[in-house]
Amino acid sequence: MSKRVGIIGAGVSGLAAIRCCLEAGLEPTCFERSNDVGGLWKFSDHTEEGRASIYQSVFTNSSKEMMYFPDFPYPDDYPNYMHHSKLQEYIKTFAQKKDLLRYIQFETLVSSIKKCTSFLVTGQWVVVTEKDGKQESTIFDAVMICSGHHVYPNLPTDSIPGLDRFRGNYLHSRDYKNPEAFKGKRVLVIGLGNSGSDIAVELSRLATQVIISTRSGSWVMSRVWDDGYPWDMVSLRKEPVFNDELPSHILCGIVSIKPSVKEFTETSAVFEDGTVFEAIDSVIFATGYDYSYPFLDETIMKSRNNEVTLFKGIFPPLMEKPTLAVIGLVQSFGAAIPTADLQARWAAKVFANSCTLPTMNEMMDDIEEKMGKKLKWFGQSQTLQTDYITYMDELGFFIGAKPNIPWLFLTDPRLALEVYFGPCSPYHFRLMGPGKWDGARNAILTQWNQTVKPTRTRVAIEAQRPHPFYNLLKMLSFPLLLLAATLTFY
Repeated sequence: MSKRVGIIGAGVSGLAAIRCCLEAGLEPTCFERSNDVGGLWKFSDHTEEGRASIYQSVFTNSSKEMMYFPDFPYPDDYPNYMHHSKLQEYIKTFAQKKDLLRYIQFETLVSSIKKCTSFLVTGQWVVVTEKDGKQESTIFDAVMICSGHHVYPNLPTDSIPGLDRFRGNYLHSRDYKNPEAFKGKRVLVIGLGNSGSDIAVELSRLATQVIISTRSGSWVMSRVWDDGYPWDMVSLRKEPVFNDELPSHILCGIVSIKPSVKEFTETSAVFEDGTVFEAIDSVIFATGYDYSYPFLDETIMKSRNNEVTLFKGIFPPLMEKPTLAVIGLVQSFGAAIPTADLQARWAAKVFANSCTLPTMNEMMDDIEEKMGKKLKWFGQSQTLQTDYITYMDELGFFIGAKPNIPWLFLTDPRLALEVYFGPCSPYHFRLMGPGKWDGARNAILTQWNQTVKPTRTRVAIEAQRPHPFYNLLKMLSFPLLLLAATLTFY
């Protein structure tokens, strides 16, 4: 008899979980509180409690060749960076083509998840749901929590003195939908992440003045890189902020940058450098989100200094039975779809007993080591951040799907060169090992052509393809030339 798996949320992570459970021979049931799939990418012109939310103008920050389900490419005519409506269209098509909708119970709220009384023996969970005013309890052999981390806004109202007497209005970026209501206004945006940058640029077209307040600044990159290719295909790592217009808006004085807000008065904001932004109409807090699962006992996930403590960002390490997994919580510098897909594949294999987790002590040691590194690189507020390539390699290793580069060089040198020197695309982890996809090789060899295809709407010369190997040689040659010049003259 197949094990039953309860899945919370039918966004990208939830759909990946359903598909991976089916591949592993498990029986999934997914609960979605809205009436459709998509999660974060299902746009609504109003904010709903308990649901992720985006604004009307959102475009993806990951290019299409880096952010899809490995065996389900985008249509050829899709642009490299998509409006949220395009991505939602793709997600719905994926759910339909993979026949996942029949495993989803829509407009169903999960009110609690608790261990069965026999948990120490069975590892089972009781999931309590509500629909049409009726409550129902169901026992599952395992649970995947796929509700994401863009649900509960972090609104630091207690940390900035004077906000309680500020006469203007303030809101979190989660409640922002479009700039129309801010026409002719003076607006302060707090936070220089992707949302803060996008909103500030959009507001600057209608507002009288826009200022961004940032605590530590950020590297702002364009989506377009060498030879017109997407940045995340040419470089090995993604930076946290992508905005094509913000630098020029700053140079032209349309948007101004200020340090942290020291305090608010009734009508203004005083910054740490002593300058003042007067007559503010609105403040938008683009200050991120808190990680909360109100339907689950928080001690299950917060077992270390009240911080989220999960092995590889997925498994609670102190559980007596490994029957709970969190999919899509980790924030990597890469695309969410392939990350969630690989997380779900690993979790499904653990539930199906085809993969074994390390011991509790080994998992805790790994968490301690990783936490120290993340605190050093990302700071206290970013302990769920992780490097994309390293993280994907770790997940691939556990399920036997990490590309074996030496073996590829012996058996398929052309493919090996593409895998080693090219972008770390979603295809890599469906290339070999359990659940491999036969089309991965062709997809990897043609990914550069697929990238330029939607832009070739006229007769043009052959696109110049990036050559990472030669770029690496150029980088290595510089210190050698410098050394040679030093030895020559000294």
